[in-house]
Amino acid sequence: MEQENIDYYRELQKHLDKMPVGYPASESGIEIKILKHLFTPEQVKIALKLNFMADPLNKIYRRLKKSGFSLEELEDKLDEMYFNGLINRGVVKEGETETKYYGSAPIVVGFFEYQLNRLTPEFFKDAHQYLHDTFFKEEYHKSGVPQLRVIPLDQTVNYEQLIAQYDDLKTVIENIGEPIAIMECICRKGADLIGEPCTKTKIRESCLSFRTAAKSFIEKGLAREISKEEALQFLEKAEEDGLVLQPGNSQRPMNICACCGCCCGVLTNHTQLPEFAHLFATNYRAEVDTELCVACGICEDRCNVDAVHVEDDFAVVDKDRCIGCGVCVPTCTSEAISLIKKEEEILPPRNTLATFTKIMDKKAELARAEKT
Repeated sequence: MEQENIDYYRELQKHLDKMPVGYPASESGIEIKILKHLFTPEQVKIALKLNFMADPLNKIYRRLKKSGFSLEELEDKLDEMYFNGLINRGVVKEGETETKYYGSAPIVVGFFEYQLNRLTPEFFKDAHQYLHDTFFKEEYHKSGVPQLRVIPLDQTVNYEQLIAQYDDLKTVIENIGEPIAIMECICRKGADLIGEPCTKTKIRESCLSFRTAAKSFIEKGLAREISKEEALQFLEKAEEDGLVLQPGNSQRPMNICACCGCCCGVLTNHTQLPEFAHLFATNYRAEVDTELCVACGICEDRCNVDAVHVEDDFAVVDKDRCIGCGVCVPTCTSEAISLIKKEEEILPPRNTLATFTKIMDKKAELARAEKT
């Protein structure tokens, strides 16, 4: 029986590896241990019948007819998996008719973050190990299309420069759509659980979500609804504490995370590399006016990615590490540091689906190239 379960868990790993952000096998096998933290053997067999693009309940039921579940039983089991943070669900209402759609969730942003209210030290340690594994990092960057991008902090861009709406924080929030929800950062919560608390901020609610994503997080009890004004107030506090704003990589993102260099999985993964700025979707970089700089070192302390250093009499920005977040700008005592726009602007995909489609297309293109 145990061997049968192991085989099914491996099949689920291979199935999830087909997602836009995959779930590759590692040398340690930690990815199977993570799945066993979350999925029962029965849930594994159900999950194997789900696709990234969500399908209606009736269609999934036809795939699972041999399981012996009734339609109602299957719906209950899928709903349980959804509320346990294992899969995605959508509901479409047409008049009096309600149709539920269910689909696979990737590990990020997905079933890792969905464990916020069910987090244990054991699961977090295993997930943290896997997400920092070379196999996963290679998968995350394979397509060259990041899931997240970096948006400059408000008031850090010289407005004589033309700033696109998707890089203008206030414009993004004003047009983002409702509801807006805020939830705890799972990276910081996990760090607290294992006795390695954040050294950057005391903020724990630092992840914003919007529209259908917000509805889902609220419905699952992971987030609370807030107003646009409250969202902007939170972002002002995030700026004060020196957090990096990382929305989903689209013109109309479903989420914005306020991240620190000590806890954030994305930032900590990158700072281990000598050069990583090219891996971020960002349109800005910091620049220092050496004549104004007084070498106070505040920018060096504020930087989350170790991109600024004081050398001799002024601060120096490493262009290969700077991600253009603007954290270093507002506290510069001599106004010597500023954000400048890069020569080549990166246009984010139109929406989240377009982002994932672009990731899948790039991966397919790479797979074809490997075969030739």
